[in-house]
Formats: sequence, structure tokens, C-alpha cells
Amino acid sequence: MPAEVTEPRWRRLPEERPQQILRAALEVFGEHGLAGARLEDIAKRAGVSKGTIYLYFPNKEALFREMVRSTIVEAIVAGEGIPNTGSAREQLLTFMQNYWDFVRTPSFSVIYRVVVSELHHFPDLVEFYSAEVIVRGQKLIAGIISRGTEAGEFRALDPVVAGRMLISLFSTSAMWCCKRKFFPSLRARSDEQIYNELVDFYLAALRA
Repeated sequence: MPAEVTEPRWRRLPEERPQQILRAALEVFGEHGLAGARLEDIAKRAGVSKGTIYLYFPNKEALFREMVRSTIVEAIVAGEGIPNTGSAREQLLTFMQNYWDFVRTPSFSVIYRVVVSELHHFPDLVEFYSAEVIVRGQKLIAGIISRGTEAGEFRALDPVVAGRMLISLFSTSAMWCCKRKFFPSLRARSDEQIYNELVDFYLAALRA
């Protein structure tokens, strides 16, 4: 019986090529980092030729930018869409739940490691990440905090600092959860329990 011929994925699903390439890049970046990743390896993982990658992304830095936009920036956009018709506390709780769910995804874990360990070697990417992620994300949280302060829900404090504290708490805790075996205090705690602890701590710090 003749062996089954499997048509390459990029021929069967041409409209999905960019996403296939991005998924493969995420895996390769996770294994080798941004500096150590090669387009040849990404192409092989995606089931496309190296030339096909160039049709969509001129280099791996462009791949990283699109990866960030399709994950972290989309999470920020979703946060910006949270209605502010209720209390600021309710709006903040919705944001925190959505953000915690996001930072516990494999994609955030890979991007976070790259940002912390390698991005200083790529000045253009530092500028990009600062503008599209850090500044925009802090502006979103600061807006919610300012609204709550004006309404008397939260104490008077610098809303930008409050935003930075929230991101730091959640991001660091999410990374620790990825390596629970190194943190005895986390081994017996579920993601939900850790999230509730973060919320309790953060809201106590904001309490009027």
C-alpha cells in the first residue's frame, strides 16, 4: 500500500500562513530566545519555506513585534473596552481577572522572558515595547485608578505608580507560577487562590 502523501500545511491553508509562522516563532523563541532563534528553524517548525516567511515578515524582530501586538496589545485593547458604567472598583476587578488569565498563558511567558533577558540588546524593540505596551497599559490602569480616586473609592495616590505596581505584582506572580517547584509557598496554591491573594492585597493598598 503506497504511503500517504501529506500536503504541506502552507499549501492546504494559505490564509493561515501568518498565524502558523507566528505560532512557530513563539515556540522557537521560547526554546532559543530571540537572539538565538533562526528563521530557518521557524520556517521548519511552521512547515513553510524560509522564503515564505519573508513574504510576511522581513526579519525576526518584525515577527516579535507582531507577536506582541497579537497577544499583549490585544489584551490591552480588551481592557480599554471594559465599560466604565459601574464603579471603578468593578472595572478594575474585571481588568485584573482578564489580565491574570492572560499572564498565565504560554505566549505571555515566552514574551516576558524575552523582554526581561534580551530586549536591551534590541534598542528599536525597546522603544516599540515601551510605547505600545508599557505606556499604553499604564495609561489604561491609571485611568481606572484616577476615576476611583475622584469618586472616593480609592485613596489619593499617583495613578501611574499604582498601574506599575499592579503590572509588576501580576507579571512576577505569573512567572513564579510557571516554576512552582522552586517556590514552596506556591506549590499547594491554585492559580485562583493566588489571584485572590493578589486582588486582596492590591485593593487593600488602594482602600480609601
